[in-house]
Amino acid sequence: MDTVEAEAVITDIGIERVMEMIPHRYPFLMIDRILELVPDVRATGLKNVSVNEAHFQGHFLTDKVMPGVLLIEAMAQTAAVLVVHTLGPESEGKLVYFMSVDGARFRKPVVPGDSVRVEVEKIHRRANVWKFSGKAVVDGSVVAEAKYAAMIRDS
Repeated sequence: MDTVEAEAVITDIGIERVMEMIPHRYPFLMIDRILELVPDVRATGLKNVSVNEAHFQGHFLTDKVMPGVLLIEAMAQTAAVLVVHTLGPESEGKLVYFMSVDGARFRKPVVPGDSVRVEVEKIHRRANVWKFSGKAVVDGSVVAEAKYAAMIRDS
C-alpha cells in the first residue's frame, strides 16, 4: 500500500451507514459492515452468516449452504458501497445494476456460523459502468470469486 492509499483508507462503516448508501434491505442485504474502503480502488465487506437467514429454509434442508449467487451478490453490494462512497453523497440510494458476471468459481461451501470477508477491487471505470474483481474468503480460504460489471442508474 503506498502512502497516498494509506491516507485514504476508511475503516469500519457500520450497517446503518451501509443502508444509507445502498437501497438493499433484509432479506436481501448481504453485507453487515464495511471493514475497509479505499475510494475508487477497493473495499472489504463482512457478512456474518446466520442459520436464521431466509435462504436456509430451502437450501438445503439437510446441509445448510449459502447459495453461491448470494456470495456474488455480497460482492456486488460491497462494490456498490465503494461506488457510492467514491461518487459522493448525491449517489446515495441509487441503484447499481449487474451487467455481467464472468469467471465465477465456487470453491468451498459457506455455512451458518461463517464470517465471510468480501474483498472487491475496481478494475476499470468508464462513465457509469464499473468493472470489479471480487472474492469471498472464510478463515483465510477463498470460497468464491468472480469478475463482474455493473452500472449505476442515473435516475
